[in-house]
Amino acid sequence: MKRATRRDILKYGASAGLAAGLAGLPAISRASETLKVGAVYVSPVSDIGWTKQHSLGVEAIKAEFGENVEITVIDNIFRPQDAERVFRELAGSGNDLIFGTSFSHGTPMQKVAPRFPETVFEHCSGIKHLKNLGTFEAKYFEGTYVAGVAAGHVSKSAKIGFIGGFPIPDIVGPANALLRGAQSVNPDITCNVIFLNSWFDPGKEKEAAKTLIAQGCDVICSMTDTATGVQVAGESGAWSVGYASDMAAFGHGKHLTAFTLNWAPVYVQAAKDVANGTWNSTERWLGLADDVVQMSPYNADLPAEAIEAAENARAEIASGGLHPFAGELRDQGGAMRVEAGQVLPVAGIRGINWFVEGMIGRLG
Repeated sequence: MKRATRRDILKYGASAGLAAGLAGLPAISRASETLKVGAVYVSPVSDIGWTKQHSLGVEAIKAEFGENVEITVIDNIFRPQDAERVFRELAGSGNDLIFGTSFSHGTPMQKVAPRFPETVFEHCSGIKHLKNLGTFEAKYFEGTYVAGVAAGHVSKSAKIGFIGGFPIPDIVGPANALLRGAQSVNPDITCNVIFLNSWFDPGKEKEAAKTLIAQGCDVICSMTDTATGVQVAGESGAWSVGYASDMAAFGHGKHLTAFTLNWAPVYVQAAKDVANGTWNSTERWLGLADDVVQMSPYNADLPAEAIEAAENARAEIASGGLHPFAGELRDQGGAMRVEAGQVLPVAGIRGINWFVEGMIGRLG
């Protein structure tokens, strides 16, 4: 059976020409034992980052199914109107399983899925489910808490910085948890926050990192799809925390650690379930305990006590003994949000739209 991998058949950005290009995507008939999978990325695939980790999930499907899978990958699809056309064309071309990899893919997938009830859709960062649309997401905040513990041990200014793509709960929560981890070491630490309103804008990210460093932040964490924040921090002598992939190679020796994402088990299981006819629409929220969130190697220059404290936090979170959003927890204005002895509930974390005490910045 011939393997037909067409990763680069279409690479259209959010610019003109997308609709015309998709109209030419051919439908490929397949033998009943061949699984057809489509994946839509929000940015180009690079050596590291968010999209890279999703591409490794697709590669894991290829490795698992060999010649019994045909895969189409389309990258750099961010705008909802473009994404809807892409998902519709992939479903119309006979794909059995289609992955969307960005929060911005949510509404387009919700529109397209009901029109193709025989196609399974899997949405990373999604919040809505349909009969043929499931979601999966990571507990990023667990990784940032652990990184924050390490940051708390090395910060001399008691100021750390966070760069986020957008002020959505999946970013606000991890920003809060980064500070919570640092404050577990030094309660006086604060965190300056800048949002780019973009997932992929190295220029903006560079300026944001420089601004945070100028404000006195000596540890920088970026939740974007580039290593720019890590690189700028290292060049300036500041520590950094990577996201999605191990970014030590870009940190000029100042990369503390990274909270990395291992989507491969999710991708492979979804593909197996579709192939076996056992797939059901489910919501998966996975973290350190599931090995979906992982910590990259700690910087060898870190004090032994810093590594030990970070590892203890990782183990306790994985075992359920420690929760990054356990009370007492106050918001940026000092109002009580979680009483001592209580924990912010799942709905509260997944919809978090407020900063914890000690965060410096605005959501809007």
